[in-house]
Amino acid sequence: MAKDNTIVFEAKNKNKPAKRAILIAALAFAAIVVLSSIFVVVPAGHTGVVVTLGEVSDKVLQEGLHVKAPFIQSIEKISNKIQKEEVEAAAVSRDLQSVKSNIAVNYRVGLDSSAKIYKNIGRDYQSVVLLPAVQESMKSVSAKYTAEELITKRAQVGQEIKETLEEKVKDYGIIIDRFNIVNFDFSPEFNNAIEAKQVAEQNLIKTKTEQEQAIVIAEAEAKKQVIAAEAEATAIKTKAEAQAEANNRLTGSLNQNLIEYQKIQKWDGKLPTVTGSSALIDIGAGD
Repeated sequence: MAKDNTIVFEAKNKNKPAKRAILIAALAFAAIVVLSSIFVVVPAGHTGVVVTLGEVSDKVLQEGLHVKAPFIQSIEKISNKIQKEEVEAAAVSRDLQSVKSNIAVNYRVGLDSSAKIYKNIGRDYQSVVLLPAVQESMKSVSAKYTAEELITKRAQVGQEIKETLEEKVKDYGIIIDRFNIVNFDFSPEFNNAIEAKQVAEQNLIKTKTEQEQAIVIAEAEAKKQVIAAEAEATAIKTKAEAQAEANNRLTGSLNQNLIEYQKIQKWDGKLPTVTGSSALIDIGAGD
């Protein structure tokens, strides 16, 4: 009997270290749980919304390490980084053309609006507020422009949609950083009409260019002929002036002696039968 009591005592002594280890581990785990419920880290680019027993506080925690009341408080982390949403939107233009567009929106939650947006909307604010506002803005602005103007005034249309969208979401604390219309898509009939118009405009430009070139060539040829005519007239005038000058010089150089000399040079050796008003007998007749 004494031997049995000794065995039981030794077994109890052997179990004490194991129980102590389990107790220490449990206390350590409990300490970790308590510490984790006391301390919270808000990561960079986020704010922490304090929720106490279900009640959302207007005060938000900035990024870094913070202390909270254990078990009764929780911290909801809201991203304030720039986020991107790509949306497909459908609308109708002023001339009743169906318009589909791909839109890219860069947005973020304002630092001071994290608590308000979490309290009033929750985490799904993109689908609850942002995306419907994009659709509404696209429809309201597209209705002001014709389908052709949506293409030719794309930058203006995009800016107007952005301003309309900003007005719709600003009260919720959502900030629109950038708005881009990636592309417009119209009906096949409208696309064909636009293509035909562009072809007609290109042909008109080509015809106009060819006409302008023909006019330039004709003007150049006419100018060339005018220049040639002026040059010919100038040459004739110069030649005439030179001839006149030569005649003047020749006339000025004539005198009586030169005239007699010229007569002698041209005489054929026969005396004239008549000189002046008296008749002369040809000397050579008697021979």
